[in-house]
Amino acid sequence: MPVRRGESAPVTRHQPGWGWRDPLSEFENLWGEMNRFFRQGAMPTGERPWVPMVEEEETESAYVVRAELPGIPRDNVTVELDANELHITGELEEEQRGKVLSRRTGRFSYRTIVPNDIDSDKVAADLADGVLTVRIPKSPRGKRRTIRVGGGKV
Repeated sequence: MPVRRGESAPVTRHQPGWGWRDPLSEFENLWGEMNRFFRQGAMPTGERPWVPMVEEEETESAYVVRAELPGIPRDNVTVELDANELHITGELEEEQRGKVLSRRTGRFSYRTIVPNDIDSDKVAADLADGVLTVRIPKSPRGKRRTIRVGGGKV
């Protein structure tokens, strides 16, 4: 029977193509998602954190994460990179405008794991038109190169 280590394991989302993943790590992530799902089911509706719509993309020079955060002020959004874990959190206070306006309010949280070949000193985040874009540049140290195989005596 698998053992779960710790209650605060990160919730992760993976985009295929960001490299090979350890099967045990994937199982831990699934276990964490199920645990989060059951804990949220027991919380009152107003206290549940929500997860924004997010798109992850790998380009030649960077990993790009875009999150839809319409109506959320820049000051209410926090982006943190801890080793290779990206964590986006924030909060939108409830707003009353008549009986018809209904939008998502409260806390939100999103976590993902990015590969190790990043330049964490050059990470940039921008919030424009309701879309948060986090650009995580790849490190030139991690680039693949071909090594010529020589012959002869060693």
